[in-house]
Amino acid sequence: MVRRLALAALLLLATAVVAPQIRAHEASLGVLEFREVRPGAFIGRWTMEPAIGASRVDLHVPGHCFLRMPQLICGDKGLVGPITITNLGVNMSAVLLKIIPMTGASRSYTITTASPVVSVLAAGTPTLQSWIELAGTYVNYGIDHILLGADHLLFVLGLIWIVRSGWRLAKTITAFTLGHSISLAAAAFGLIGIPERPLNACIALSIVFVAVEIVKQRRGEVGLTARYPWAVAGAFGLVHGIGFASALAGLGLERRLLPGALLFFNVGVEIGQLAFVLLILALMWAHRRLNAVLPRWGDLLPAYAIGSIAMFWFIGRLVRVLGVT
Repeated sequence: MVRRLALAALLLLATAVVAPQIRAHEASLGVLEFREVRPGAFIGRWTMEPAIGASRVDLHVPGHCFLRMPQLICGDKGLVGPITITNLGVNMSAVLLKIIPMTGASRSYTITTASPVVSVLAAGTPTLQSWIELAGTYVNYGIDHILLGADHLLFVLGLIWIVRSGWRLAKTITAFTLGHSISLAAAAFGLIGIPERPLNACIALSIVFVAVEIVKQRRGEVGLTARYPWAVAGAFGLVHGIGFASALAGLGLERRLLPGALLFFNVGVEIGQLAFVLLILALMWAHRRLNAVLPRWGDLLPAYAIGSIAMFWFIGRLVRVLGVT
């Protein structure tokens, strides 16, 4: 009894210290717009600033351009060439760069932590080069989003802990992928919509559910996830997919870029998720090879850790939903 109380106290302390530091997929996004006011001359402004502000962002423009915000002068060559933000990840996770010329269609580029440089293309640039730019940007953004999204990764970790390995795990992860891919597409195209704050609370609650299922399994009970892991993974995948869509919605993408951005973003998410699954399976394999034996109470430690952090998130997000200060 004393050991259990000590374990509970330790988990509460760790949760209070660690959970606030985990980002849980709520990214800080910025939107920077350059509007052409005369040939080769632009006015720049942040149309969407992260809560922490954009003043520390270090922006580098092509060598033939001169920047002193809000003015950007590029002369006869126009605004073409590399644009770089060197310190992303310090103040924000992504910036959507919008260029609005005096004539012709506007152009949008996304700068992320993994892809801090974009090449602004001149009008009439071959389509293939545009697709290469789009693919590189959004695959990297998808990888960043899933690997920085601790809540999504904790849910996947819970599924792995219950199913362990084999074809059942492959089907379970596939079901989660299909679920969040379907809802991601539907939400990105505006077919469904759920307010972000209640959605985030539901995502946290899904992790608590899986943690409880792990405890049941370790006590010899057969929970819903153990019986039908692919059904549970697919159902909660629908919820998590809408959470993924919020990352794209926050960027304010042009409609014409949305299908390609959605495809490449989802590819990036799957790459990051697969890398995480392989890492966890490798650690589990190494644990078995070492024949490490944990105390009986230690087998429940991951479930309680996952559940404690997720409940901390759920309470915090519920408070935001209810508007309690």
